Amino acid sequence: MAHAERDVVPGTIHLVDIQKDHTKKHDIVLNPRPSTDPEDPLNWSKKRKWWAISQAYIYILGIGMSTTVQYSILTNIGEATNISIADINTGTGLPIALTYGRRGVYILSSLLAIGPMVWTVYTSSRGVWWAHRSLLGLIVAPVESLGEISVSDLFFAHERGNYMGIYTLLVFGSNALAPFLAGFVTQSMGWEAAIWFGTIILGVCLIINFFCLEETMYFRQTIEGIDEGAAEVVTGVDSLGEKQEKTDAVTKNDPLQAPASPVVMPGQHFVQRRTYLQGLALFRRMEGRPSVRQMFIMMGRPLWMFFYFPNVVWSGFLYGASLSWYNVQNATLALILGAAPYNFKSSMVGTAYLSPLIGCCLAWWWAGWAGDEIAIRLARRNGGIREPEQRLWLLAFSGTIATAGLILWGVGAAHHVQFMGPIIGLGMTSFGIVSGGSTSLAYDVDCFKEIAGESIVLVIVIRNTMGFGMSYGITPWLENTGTVNCFVAVAFLCLACNLSFLIMTFSGKKFRRMSAKKYWQCVDTLVIH
Repeated sequence: MAHAERDVVPGTIHLVDIQKDHTKKHDIVLNPRPSTDPEDPLNWSKKRKWWAISQAYIYILGIGMSTTVQYSILTNIGEATNISIADINTGTGLPIALTYGRRGVYILSSLLAIGPMVWTVYTSSRGVWWAHRSLLGLIVAPVESLGEISVSDLFFAHERGNYMGIYTLLVFGSNALAPFLAGFVTQSMGWEAAIWFGTIILGVCLIINFFCLEETMYFRQTIEGIDEGAAEVVTGVDSLGEKQEKTDAVTKNDPLQAPASPVVMPGQHFVQRRTYLQGLALFRRMEGRPSVRQMFIMMGRPLWMFFYFPNVVWSGFLYGASLSWYNVQNATLALILGAAPYNFKSSMVGTAYLSPLIGCCLAWWWAGWAGDEIAIRLARRNGGIREPEQRLWLLAFSGTIATAGLILWGVGAAHHVQFMGPIIGLGMTSFGIVSGGSTSLAYDVDCFKEIAGESIVLVIVIRNTMGFGMSYGITPWLENTGTVNCFVAVAFLCLACNLSFLIMTFSGKKFRRMSAKKYWQCVDTLVIH
């Protein structure tokens, strides 16, 4: 890489051509620059992109719902197995996909998760509960990172926030939808039936993914922030893919079907699009993929990234904080609503999860679609230059709403306010949780796009470490300090964590500049020049 290119601050990109008309977004500069290869996912038609990302979302929905059906029935499981609520909460706690493809990891993860789900039905002790929860957490780990990578495979910088928002919505939204349904299943057929219900959902999603999930991995030679595409109408960015689809022998029911002959562009030759049967292969070796040695280097890199990429560390901290408030909600919801004065049945506890679901949907709009729009407008005001920190101002509003929601939920319940008060508080908290999670992921990818697959791993390690700590400590914290004191402390911790975005707003670019040398060294091992 040229010395001049090494002086570029990672994450700072030319997003808007201020010389062009901004109506209908004619001024958006495409980052990363798409190749002329029609099989480059950035060039796919809108229909094909939506089909591809919807399959990733189906995977997230299947894993998310199957692994969280227990949240509204914790007391039922505890009563049936004589396991304490504290012990149950304690048990509820990528490089191969970057080298050989996403499809195989998605499918194998879902397939292997069926075993621990079935084992859950036969829980007989605390040790067994912890064992299958730990095994399940290990198997479904890709749900934490692959969705973000699929988004960056398919979409440009100016639209990633929206699809990242949908991803976060499904991660947390599925965690609200599953307990809602599980409550009714448990009331009519028992808690074991709820676990079987989650297992069936997982199996159905696995079948859909096996036959419909298309590989989105693509190794490009352009680098975001250095190579950029021309400014053009957003609705026209898929024109190459649309043009290809008109000549493809694609049937409406066979989205992976190949054209009769390879597509050849002037001066270049591209590999023929794979047939439907070829597309069913779990893993794929592509020209330009990292070597086995590079794959092992990528496995270890997230560990030392902690010391060189403070922006990534902060993203993990914010996401971990969001997960912590989510764990507080889930750990206390059945406990509070199932006890006096509310005395909700399992079905009504499940119904209460509709409030977090609504909060998640609103957060997708705020942190996703609105977040992209705000980033574009701020880039226009900044001479066409987008800085990742421009997106972070969203947290001022969502963090305040989440803080108020935690107080309304916990303190309101402690004072026995009418049940709709705490339930509205749940929705407000979920709004802040999803906004925080979505913003942190989009910020991480915006800062260091070319190593997002590895940096996401560090984000998830930090997130899960913080989330596990809260899962482990919330019940004894609640018991030892009381509901009011516990939730007041949690609420102001939430506010402080969200307001930490001010540090990144004023120092984030300085931190990215400090990380630039290491970043470009990492990019050199991944990009073919």
